[in-house]
Amino acid sequence: MTLSDPPLSEVPSPGCPVAGMSATRTPTGDPAWLATGYHLVRELFAEPNLGRSHPSPETASRMGESAFFGGPVGNFASERADHLRMKSILQPHFSVRRMREFQPRVEAITARLLDEMAAQGSSADLHTALALPLPLLVICELLGVPYDDRDRFREWVTAVGDVRDRAKVEWGVAELFEYCRKSVERKRRDPGDDVTSRLCADPELSEEEIATFAMMLLFAGHETSVVHIGVGALMLLADPELWRTLHDNPALLPSATEELLRACEPTNLPRYARTDLDIDGVRVAAGDLVLLGLTSANHDPTVFPEPSRVDFTRQQGTHFTFGYGARYCIGAPLARIELHTAFGQLVSRFPDMRLAVDKQTLIMRDDVFTGGLRTLPVRW
Repeated sequence: MTLSDPPLSEVPSPGCPVAGMSATRTPTGDPAWLATGYHLVRELFAEPNLGRSHPSPETASRMGESAFFGGPVGNFASERADHLRMKSILQPHFSVRRMREFQPRVEAITARLLDEMAAQGSSADLHTALALPLPLLVICELLGVPYDDRDRFREWVTAVGDVRDRAKVEWGVAELFEYCRKSVERKRRDPGDDVTSRLCADPELSEEEIATFAMMLLFAGHETSVVHIGVGALMLLADPELWRTLHDNPALLPSATEELLRACEPTNLPRYARTDLDIDGVRVAAGDLVLLGLTSANHDPTVFPEPSRVDFTRQQGTHFTFGYGARYCIGAPLARIELHTAFGQLVSRFPDMRLAVDKQTLIMRDDVFTGGLRTLPVRW
């Protein structure tokens, strides 16, 4: 993450041609600037004087209470160096090559989950049967975390992402960090073939650093994929023609996955101005919150003709759901494999799958910044 904070009242609808900077308020009532339109958002992704940290985080505008996207993150003085170091350490473990080598395991896990779902009858909740357990099983295996602990750390992960209750967020962060710290201790004593063990083998990394990295990966490495699988499957199921098209033309799976990612409604990404800036003719003061409007960018009609239409043969543009440039998500290769596999096996094994309830009755989560579905009842 799709990544979606409670919506801003001033956000244009996805098909709206409006692009530029506008004053707005976050769900917490704090002032912010909203940047909309594909080209402006891409420009701001590359702006070196927009960052995730703030010189006075206690007074900064916030999106909510969640730990990673609610407000400022990181050390203002060293943010750039810290980010580059983090990427240099973690990115090799999630490279396209490594993830392709891991793909058979993702395929096997997905097949087993769908076998278990099919064995239960002709209806299921696709959220609990596939969208949730698949990314959890995958990230547990990659990090060397026991899957039997999933209920415990899933509770902590949910708490970390809570947008309203700061005490709950702080509790989740503390519990998740301590769990990861103990996991690091175990891996130092008894290493395995997993990312945590490989990080432990790096003599330049402290136990606290590795535990922090593991906590970030355990959270980000599955939460947004849970949302994307659920929302993507819903878009397919809500339009039987899309489901049939993908079933009859499996070669479209890669482009279909990208189009489903584009068509979702990701969050507005928070950035803070490190200096006074002039953005699209608007003076932005140092410390101001600037929201990168990913939904507007991914639905900009000047880049994506008929943006509200899901088109698996679309050739125009590149979506920003995984970010852009230096802030591009290191987990994108893994997420793509999970989505390809989930959608591909679903449409091939269940050609007649359909929603078991009216789409309008489905409930989207608004208590955590990642959003996503609470349930996805289906039948076949």
